[in-house]
Amino acid sequence: MKYIKPLPSFLANRYHGWKATQFQENKAWIAKLVDDGQHPRTMVISCCDSRVHVTSVFGAETGEFFIHRNIANLVPKFLPDGDHHGTSAAIEYAVTALGVTNIMVIGHSHCGGVKGCHDMCSGKAPELDDKSSFVGRWMDILREGYERVAEKGGTDDEQIAALEREGVLVSMENLMTFPFIQERVESGDLSLHGLWMDIRDGGLEAYNCASEKFEQI
Repeated sequence: MKYIKPLPSFLANRYHGWKATQFQENKAWIAKLVDDGQHPRTMVISCCDSRVHVTSVFGAETGEFFIHRNIANLVPKFLPDGDHHGTSAAIEYAVTALGVTNIMVIGHSHCGGVKGCHDMCSGKAPELDDKSSFVGRWMDILREGYERVAEKGGTDDEQIAALEREGVLVSMENLMTFPFIQERVESGDLSLHGLWMDIRDGGLEAYNCASEKFEQI
């Protein structure tokens, strides 16, 4: 496979720096995780966005979070059709194999995926509507959220900001279509949490079912 290139030197140097410092300092803990296996209590579903660093936000240590990242932190509906479903596979493994007791879905401001969904659904990005667009077909998950937001009106920027939070709620609704999640939520063995982060000022909001609003933590 001649197309595979050597690792860039700046990344190799960073690796050596990590191995000599952080890895060495935590070597005993990492060995314990290897020998005993991972036992995270929380699964995090967050965006691929490079500006969203969930472990730093919560000060999580190695082995504490089971993390799945995808475009716009979306969860599809339960669809056991025998096809490839990376997000659903990660959720199944976290819940049924690892036994996590919390799932956090974390949306964020200035999300390119959410903006793409808004542009696609409002006719501003026809290329995303093409069947060959992987991003467009993934963002179809959020179409129902767009429709709810669009009904309320507002400027494009206001709708996109609302859609970022709506995306979290759509994902929470879709999580409950998984039988093994619904069963554990209803028995009290699993809790779902919807969060939205402002990446500019570091603010974090959590959805409150009582008020039906995202509220600052």
